Amino acid sequence: MTLEFEDFMKVDIRVGEILRAEPFPEARKPAIKLYLDFGPEIGERKSSAQIVRHYDVETLPGRKVLAVVNFAPRQIGKFMSEVLVLGVPDEDGEVVLLKPDMDVPVGARMY
Repeated sequence: MTLEFEDFMKVDIRVGEILRAEPFPEARKPAIKLYLDFGPEIGERKSSAQIVRHYDVETLPGRKVLAVVNFAPRQIGKFMSEVLVLGVPDEDGEVVLLKPDMDVPVGARMY
């Protein structure tokens, strides 16, 4: 399927900084609760991410990541996930987070 550029622009992907991370033991699959700052335009949002293989709650704060900020919120157990943090699978299918390779402003939109 081929997308038009206008279709791509409907997906709002922004840089967020992880403010804090918490274990999410209630999740069906091992996950971490993330609280992210997307700057003054969007503010703080939260997400559930199945990233326990490569990341732990102590080392995630301060990390900048890419996330889709305009999907509808999704209920995951008793937790409402508001953004989709983006990642790619490693050779074992475990999530590796996507991040900018240079310092960029929080809230910057991907294009």
